[in-house]
Amino acid sequence: MRRLRQKHKYSQTLFQHVKGWGALCCLTLLLLLSSCHSSRSMYKDVDMRELARAGLALGFDIEEHDNWRLMIESAKWLGVPYKYGGNTKSGVDCSGLTTAIFKTVYNKQLHRRSADQYTQDCRNVSRMGLSSGDLVFFVTSDNTKTASNINHVGIYLKDNKFIHASSSRGVVVDDINGSYWVKNWVAGGHVK
Repeated sequence: MRRLRQKHKYSQTLFQHVKGWGALCCLTLLLLLSSCHSSRSMYKDVDMRELARAGLALGFDIEEHDNWRLMIESAKWLGVPYKYGGNTKSGVDCSGLTTAIFKTVYNKQLHRRSADQYTQDCRNVSRMGLSSGDLVFFVTSDNTKTASNINHVGIYLKDNKFIHASSSRGVVVDDINGSYWVKNWVAGGHVK
């Protein structure tokens, strides 16, 4: 019995000694684990191998803060041939691509025409203010660069790269700072 009291007394003294630091360490560990859990749970159904393949296909590193679902879905469309009026992986045009990706990634229905996507689905964003998932709008004909003449749209991914359906190359990733795109730029749009 005496031994049991001594053992209990030792445990109680040890607990009192580390109580302050132990509580602080436990609280810190709990906060770290809960923050990791919340960021991981947001992408709990993302296959990391699929994400790595998407990064290779898109041509850039996909980081923790990037929209993984957007990157994976975009990579799935690369190489799809251009088809005017198309909206499937057998053939797609520019606004068909943005409509399909937004439906899958964000569960949002966009208007079918690129000009309508700008005027009815978006609020204006400058080129310097673009974020992942914003739409980018162009006039690729000789028309005046106004909202009513918009005839091409893509989705901004990151690092000045956007995905779009090119009439000559199919679905590709291009740089918005390329001379052709700078010359034909109209606006960026953040989907409401």
